[in-house]
Amino acid sequence: QVQLVDSGGGLVQAGGSLRLSCVASGDVFTTYAMAWFRQAPGKEREFVAAISSSTRETFYADSVKGRFTISRDNPKNTVYLEMNTLKPADTAVYYCATARWTTARTMRTMENGDGMDYWGKGTLVTVSS
Repeated sequence: QVQLVDSGGGLVQAGGSLRLSCVASGDVFTTYAMAWFRQAPGKEREFVAAISSSTRETFYADSVKGRFTISRDNPKNTVYLEMNTLKPADTAVYYCATARWTTARTMRTMENGDGMDYWGKGTLVTVSS
């Protein structure tokens, strides 16, 4: 059993930056790969980024590669998503998530986050033009 608390969303103008955080509890955090998904208004949830448990291997959606950086601080049981050069198309509710016996590489392939076992409640990111 894992509990996830995500935070850090807000309102920014295009070109700005935000850092999202996700704090995990209830299990051994260091054994879990972690991911971020997002859901824009009127659209289905989509994969954003994932990071492996120990080697810190990362994966990104093409739409955010080069602009977003996922990282983790295992002693703090925390995963981050640094978002730079934000665009209005990045406007969405962002969710951190994880799953049992699932690698970060596999998380990248999940459509709409199907198969993820644990979710944060989401944090809203709004990017103005």
